[in-house]
Amino acid sequence: MPTENMIRIPIETHTPYEVLIGKGVLANTGTEIRRVAAEAKKAFIVSDDTVLALYGKSVRDSLVAAGFRVYTLAFAHGEEHKTLATAEKILSTLCAAEITRTDVLVALGGGVVGDVCGFVAAIYLRGVKFVQIPTTLLAAVDSSVGGKTGVDLPAGKNLAGAFHQPSAVVCDTEILSALPDRLFSEGMAEVIKYGMIGNAAFFGALENGQADLETIVETSVRAKAEIVKKDEFDKGERMLLNFGHTFGHAIEKLSGFSLSHGEGVAMGMVFACRYADKIGFSQEADIAKRLSAVLARYRLPAASPFTGRELFAAMVNDKKRRGDTISLILPRSAGDARIVPVPMETFKEVLTGL
Repeated sequence: MPTENMIRIPIETHTPYEVLIGKGVLANTGTEIRRVAAEAKKAFIVSDDTVLALYGKSVRDSLVAAGFRVYTLAFAHGEEHKTLATAEKILSTLCAAEITRTDVLVALGGGVVGDVCGFVAAIYLRGVKFVQIPTTLLAAVDSSVGGKTGVDLPAGKNLAGAFHQPSAVVCDTEILSALPDRLFSEGMAEVIKYGMIGNAAFFGALENGQADLETIVETSVRAKAEIVKKDEFDKGERMLLNFGHTFGHAIEKLSGFSLSHGEGVAMGMVFACRYADKIGFSQEADIAKRLSAVLARYRLPAASPFTGRELFAAMVNDKKRRGDTISLILPRSAGDARIVPVPMETFKEVLTGL
C-alpha cells in the first residue's frame, strides 16, 4: 500500500521502534524489516501451524524480494504450546540454520507466537533482532508492543520471560478485519481495558459502538506506547496494563485454558470492579454493571465460572505478588484506574467473599 496511507506510531524505549498500522501493509513486510535490519542476510519466520498456512507465503515472498534468505518454523497453535519445550525447539532450529546476531527473527501470529518468538530472540546469542507481525487483534493492541516476552510454566502463565523490544511491529488491519468472531472479541477485551484504565472518552465510544477498527488499533497502541515510555520495565505505572489480568490469568488456568486470554481478562475486569466496589474504592455506582454491558456488546463474557476462593488459590504464584502483598489494579471510575497494594490476607478475605 502507499506509505502515505500508513499510520506510524513511535515507541520510545531504550531501543526505539515504530508500529506500522494500515490496510494491506503485510505486502510491505520485507521493505519494513530491511529498514531495521540492514545487515541481515537471513530472516527466520516463527509462526504456528494455522497462521503460517494463511499468511506465510505472503511474508516469505516479501522477505525474499527484499533480499533475505528465509527460514520458517511453525509450532502447534494454542496456549498449551507456549512452553520452554517449544522455545528449545526453536533455539535448536536457529542453530541448525546458523542464524547469527546480525540476522532477524520474524514473529508471525498472535500473542502466543509473539511471546515465544520474542523470548527466543532475547536469549538466543544473548539477544537478536525480531519483528512482530500480529495477526490477531489482541496481539496488535497489546502483546506485540512493549517488549514483554515469555513462556508459561506449569505453575502459571508467563513465569519465565524477559524484556526484549522488537525492532518493528507491522500491523495489517485487513487481516484483523477477517478474524473469526471469537478471536476478534478476545482482542476487544484488551481494547476495553485501555478505556477503563485511562480514557473515559474512548470507553464511551466503545460503549456506543462508535469506534472503527483503525481508531481502535491506533488509540490502543498509542495508549500503551505512552505508558511504556514512562515505565518500560514494569516497575510502576505500567502495572495499570494488568487491569483484569491478575484475576484473568487465574481464570484461564482454572479452565485448563479452554477459556481464551481475552475471555479471562473480560471476566477478570468485572471481578476487579466488584472487588473495588466491595471495599468502597470505586466512586462510580454500578461500574461492574456498566462494564458488563460493554463486554456483552463485543460478545465477551462477564461472569466467571469460578468462585473467589478458587481464584485466590490459583493466584499464589502471580507475578504481581511481592512477599505478603499483591498489587491490584482497581477502578475508581470508567477511565480512572489505580494501582492498589493489598496484603494477601486481606485480599483472601475479600475475594473469598465475592
